[in-house]
Amino acid sequence: MSERAARASLTRLFEPQDAVGLALVAALGPEEALAVIVSGSDPDPRHEQSVHEVLTEHGGSTSWKGLGTAFARWRPRVPSLAPERDLMVLQRLGGGFLIPSDEYWPEQLEDLGLQSPLGLWYRGAPSLLPGAAHAVAVVGSRDSTAYGATVSADIAHGLARRGFTVVSGGAYGIDAHAHRAALAGGDPESGRAPTVAFMAGGLDRFYPSGNDELLRTVARRGLVLAEVPPGAAPTRYRFLQRNRMIAAFAGATVVVEARWRSGALNTAHHAEALGRAVAAVPGSVLSANSAGCHRLLRDGGAVLVTEVQEVLELLGGHPASNDGVRARNDTAIQDGLTLEDLVLLDALPLRTPVPPEKLCVVAGLGLLAVRAGLGRLQVLGLAESVGALWRRGPTRDSA
Repeated sequence: MSERAARASLTRLFEPQDAVGLALVAALGPEEALAVIVSGSDPDPRHEQSVHEVLTEHGGSTSWKGLGTAFARWRPRVPSLAPERDLMVLQRLGGGFLIPSDEYWPEQLEDLGLQSPLGLWYRGAPSLLPGAAHAVAVVGSRDSTAYGATVSADIAHGLARRGFTVVSGGAYGIDAHAHRAALAGGDPESGRAPTVAFMAGGLDRFYPSGNDELLRTVARRGLVLAEVPPGAAPTRYRFLQRNRMIAAFAGATVVVEARWRSGALNTAHHAEALGRAVAAVPGSVLSANSAGCHRLLRDGGAVLVTEVQEVLELLGGHPASNDGVRARNDTAIQDGLTLEDLVLLDALPLRTPVPPEKLCVVAGLGLLAVRAGLGRLQVLGLAESVGALWRRGPTRDSA
């Protein structure tokens, strides 16, 4: 059996974040781990020792009860294993199954250590997956207010317009507003997904059903991801486990609205534990939907943000001016550019956009170098695409 098929099988046997199962895979590899589970044999003492060592290394040995207990938990699911069927289901839906050795595997998930997923079931184009530096999670209440909807949409639209990927959980409320706004603001020329949705259930049927059309659009223009196989139900436990991937995937997490106890706060705490930037949008002190945001701010775990420019500051770009107008500090940004990018920036016209071929002539650069440079300048807000044409980016933020 191939590594891909073995990992696909293990996603059906293990619940997300099953520490013993993940330690077994770390110790033996996915193919051998699967083989010892399906064999029906008693645990090998050598395997017991290897798993215990991995758990000890990652601080998870305190609840270790031996492989026998774990085998009893996993083996009832063995008869349902059909990795080829599961892979075919996703293939028919325009997707597949990513594993860590694949070219487009999101390496930022490895920051989860032993808790990183065995693989990712997906619908969409993996080549559009960004690194953490170009992804921002926008999360919040399912029962969002009009205020929360407006702020989340403004932030998500502004991020997508600048070539960043907006990450969320596909739920009602803030998640849905963030996905829709990112789709509206996304630039097809950026080479990145405008938005990515992490699901708690199998991708053969989107949940919640009321967001089915939205999630189909996300899959068509970005990606929908899950660590559980087709047919898996979106249980409460799986929602909580899903949140760690949202936090790890993004370079920063923004909580727009959240009640005192909220799944969005769970995502923020995961992000904080991973050393990611966390931000919260303030609301009315009379609004229960903002109580969780105020809790994050009061406890010191989050930075207060009110607009996209302040979110970008968390990622190290687009510093705000001191005169009350959120303008790009072009000089500071340009200090970090390579010589080629500075030459290309000088070649960009201020008003009338031109094709990349024209920039090759003006800047004296090859077409591949120009296209790569335009992508970098666009992320910094220094270049703007108008269809297939390019010009200098706006000097002030208008999102």
